[in-house]
Order: sequence, then structure tokens, then C-alpha cells
Amino acid sequence: MGAKKLLYITALLLFSGVALAHPGHFGHESFGFVSGLLHPLTGFDHLIAMFAVGLWAAQQQGAARLIVPATFVIAMLMGGLLSAYLNIPLLFIENGIAVSVLALGLLVALAVHLPLRISVLMIALFAINHGYAHGIEIPDLANPAGFIVGFVLSTIGLHGTGFGLANILPDRFFSLIRALGVFFAGAGLWMLTA
Repeated sequence: MGAKKLLYITALLLFSGVALAHPGHFGHESFGFVSGLLHPLTGFDHLIAMFAVGLWAAQQQGAARLIVPATFVIAMLMGGLLSAYLNIPLLFIENGIAVSVLALGLLVALAVHLPLRISVLMIALFAINHGYAHGIEIPDLANPAGFIVGFVLSTIGLHGTGFGLANILPDRFFSLIRALGVFFAGAGLWMLTA
């Protein structure tokens, strides 16, 4: 399969779930776990950010390759708990998510290597926004614990997919990973201005 065809298929898969990102589809609101599992996959903003975390982690060296995605998952859980159980309000969640998509896209596009402390802090801030959004979007009829387990597993899967893709592609496709970063940054900019 040619690179052009692969990009076309990837774009179709990335955009296919946008319409399903909101409650009311397939009756999955009542299932908790299934709803949580689907949520990051059907929300374009969550999908790109979590995939980009995996891509960026693969571009890192040493312990950062594992610490970056692990930090995202832990901080996302904290954000989800803030909204789902503690009902602590956070402002500008949607803008925070859009900024995370833009920033992660730029980090991947430029293959940026930051000091680990800065990477962890930045990823944690991004993840808290995503987790908070997941928490407030738990459907009323869903089992909250099941929903949380679902979105955590889905997030780990998206991180792993990005990480795996970046690691299995030959070096000559490094520019493809960076091009995805440019696309993601553009999507984040669009989200901020839309």
C-alpha cells in the first residue's frame, strides 16, 4: 500500500468518529465501560491528543519515553476525579484541550526534546483538561467507575498506537510522523479559532 493511500485511510479513520463524540449514539450511554472506551476514540480532540502523546513519547530518549505517557494517564485520572466525583470547577476546559492539541502537534512536528520536569508538568496540565472533560461527559446512566476504566484503557491504547507507529516505521518515514504533527497542530489551531 502506498503512502498516499495509507494517509487517506488514516484521515478517514480519524474523522469518522467526530459525529459520534456526543451522547445519543448507539445507546452506549448506559454501559459505562463501553461508553468510556469509545469516548476518546469518537472525540477528535481527545483522539489526536492521545495519539500525539504516544508519537511524542517515541521521539524522546531514556525514561521520558515511558514517563510522558504514564504522566498523562495519571493526571487525566486526577482531572476526571475532579469533575466526576468532587465537582471542582475548572475554567476554559475546551480551550485547554485545544491548546494541548496545538502544542502536542508542534512538539511532534518539531521532534522537541525538553527537560523531563518540563515535559511532565506540561503533559500533566494537558491531561488534567482531558480528564476533566471526560469526567463531566460521563453519561447520567453510566456506571462512573466503568466509564473511567474504559477511557483510561482507551487512552493507553491510543498512546501505545502512536508510540508503536513511530517505532515501527523505518527512519525514512520520520517526515511522515512530523507531518502528522503539523496536521495535529493545525487541528488544534482550528479548534481554538472555531
